[in-house]
Amino acid sequence: MFLRRRKPQVETERLTLRLPLHSDYRDWATLRAESRDFLTPWEPSWSPEHLGRKAFANRVYWAARAEAAGTALPFFLIERMSGRVLGAITLDNIRRGPAQAGTLGYWVGARHAREGFMREAIAAVVDHAFGPMDLSRIEAACLPENAASRGVLEKSGFKYEGVAQAYLQINGRWRNHVLYANLRPDRRGRTDIG
Repeated sequence: MFLRRRKPQVETERLTLRLPLHSDYRDWATLRAESRDFLTPWEPSWSPEHLGRKAFANRVYWAARAEAAGTALPFFLIERMSGRVLGAITLDNIRRGPAQAGTLGYWVGARHAREGFMREAIAAVVDHAFGPMDLSRIEAACLPENAASRGVLEKSGFKYEGVAQAYLQINGRWRNHVLYANLRPDRRGRTDIG
């Protein structure tokens, strides 16, 4: 008998965090298009097909494969009252074994910025990562001048760790990033081995 595995979903006060669906395309494409000027300084360059239906379908397929393989948890932020896509948050590069870590990335549409949605989503993903996923460390990086991103990370319990030189290509240039991490409190410095 073939049993389907339940897709992960996290509920917050105002949001449902879930994998992207093909039916999200119109909401996502509209939000990304109207937020282009807001997002461009902080993201890798968009390909000419970035907002196309085929590129979005590939994103949906990647999200399902990555989640099933346990290498990423790519969530869309869905406003519970309206059902609209507000942004996305991804726990990517999930490493098991001695690391038990993942890397956090996120974006929110321009019209939803500074409304507390991302802080709410980060808190929920951190809780899920340290709880059911049993991770010990979540890392995040942002451009040094991105005060909003630095602020939401710091308010969400992430601590500054340093600078990574030429960390990512952002808006067509290799850019330094400031590094942050959030550690599971009950595992700081402890191990069952040795």
